[in-house]
Amino acid sequence: MRTNLFLSFIFCFFLFGCDQQRTESSDIPVTTSYEDLTLLFEEWRDFEDPPRFEGAPDYRAETFLARQPEFELLRARLMAMDTSGWSVPERVDWMIVWAEMNGYDFNLRVLKPWERDPAYYKSLWMARSDVPAHEGPTHHGTTEIWTYDFPLSAESRASLLSDLRVIPPLNEQAKTNLTGNARDLWVAGIRDIRTQSANLNAIKKWPGLQGEGEIMAVIDEAIKSSDDLVDWLEEESESKDGPSGIGKENYTWYLQNVHLVPLTWEDEVMILKCELARAWTALKMEEHNNRDIPQLEAVASPEAYDALAEVSAQSLLNFLEEQDIVTVKDYFEPALRAHLGAFVPEETRNFFWITAHNDPRPLYSHFYHWFELARMDIEPNPSPIRQTPLLYNIFDSRNEGMATGVEEFFMQAGLYDDNPRVREIVYIMIAQRAARGLGSLYAHANTMTMEEAGGIHSEYTPRGWMKTEKELLIFEQHLYLRQPGYGTSYITGKYLVEQTLADYALKNENDFEVMSFFDELNAIGNIPIALGRWEMTGMPFSLNEVKVGMYKDASLLRKQ
Repeated sequence: MRTNLFLSFIFCFFLFGCDQQRTESSDIPVTTSYEDLTLLFEEWRDFEDPPRFEGAPDYRAETFLARQPEFELLRARLMAMDTSGWSVPERVDWMIVWAEMNGYDFNLRVLKPWERDPAYYKSLWMARSDVPAHEGPTHHGTTEIWTYDFPLSAESRASLLSDLRVIPPLNEQAKTNLTGNARDLWVAGIRDIRTQSANLNAIKKWPGLQGEGEIMAVIDEAIKSSDDLVDWLEEESESKDGPSGIGKENYTWYLQNVHLVPLTWEDEVMILKCELARAWTALKMEEHNNRDIPQLEAVASPEAYDALAEVSAQSLLNFLEEQDIVTVKDYFEPALRAHLGAFVPEETRNFFWITAHNDPRPLYSHFYHWFELARMDIEPNPSPIRQTPLLYNIFDSRNEGMATGVEEFFMQAGLYDDNPRVREIVYIMIAQRAARGLGSLYAHANTMTMEEAGGIHSEYTPRGWMKTEKELLIFEQHLYLRQPGYGTSYITGKYLVEQTLADYALKNENDFEVMSFFDELNAIGNIPIALGRWEMTGMPFSLNEVKVGMYKDASLLRKQ
């Protein structure tokens, strides 16, 4: 009953909002062509990249205000599209553009990373993310140092100089833009800018740069600017005493309207509590079942780690192919091998490398991420709307949910039949993700500080494996406070993947094949899992069903 009332409220909300938007934009002609959507998408993406001010992306308040009419026109044109005659994949693409525009609107109204979040001004990125784009709010003028080969070619040299020259003016702009009072975000963000300065200093020693006077001078200017920003942030931090979370209502709106996750803040709390209890229970039952089997022993040398990594990588790849789990493409093996890791001394191992030094297959299963990124690079989706990463981390339920889900799926399909002790690692990883996500929910509700949320994260991770190295704890809780919904997406995304698999299996009950499920979902691309479910089963999730009023599909309304 409560759910039906909630959906009825949402239904009325969307119909009212839609009618209001159409009334305000009645002079916008109705269009019925999917090609119009792809053209609008190009214009939208061009708009979303802000103009430059003194060589840096412009996040000044007056610039956002001046550009708002252009955004409203883009959104009105999207709302004027009649998609009732479109295919499901085409309507899914419409939903993606709608969600991205909602993301821009939410950032402008609520999240305001350029005002509240010093880490938004981090410019130097040393490595590629394992998901389609950087995790968390990221500005539009970053230096992706991982994309450069050293020594530099003439073309790369010019590009790097251009990238690095963004840093000083952006840091100066930050001192004007950062007017927020979110204490936890402010204090934790200082660490990011300080790390940037250290990384810039390290780059100066890279091959071929010692004789590059111009590049060295630009790097030195970026270092000085970053250090000055750190000093300013530290001085200002003394006056910061406000909350950093966005609140339950904003959190729920963001989940449903931007990340297209059909859940509320309260739903996510319940799911994560259930998963945390389930993981602990399953771990204890697994330990009991394995009581007569030798414990796993962590490798103790670089040579031993390399040998274990090689055996584990081959074990996973062979399993996927021989057991018909997924179509193993030629790029799977190099994508995995690039991320096998290396030996880490016991005293400096973080949670994930503790698991990997015992048996890296659970972590390598999570590295399904790298298969998906290689697919984006080598076999891009035919839809222009899905070929590039979705903005605002809208992909999180799909990418993090799938990567977390396959850890357990592969286990259930028999990956660890050779050593049941490895199953224990899978449940430990699930518990860790449930605990950290639960903490992030309370932080966004402003019932806990970031440090207190980290306490849940640390205390409820089995075997004390989150207490050995504090950097990971700070990094993760800071990220999840910066990016609503991300900390929970591993577990709630897994739930939505499981829901999709169940619905797909029901639809194909007489001829269900695991490989068909994975291959079809992979072909759909890195979009919210609830949209993938729609394409694979023909079953829009509940909020999609009420949102169809926004694109006038009466046939779906009649199915409610």
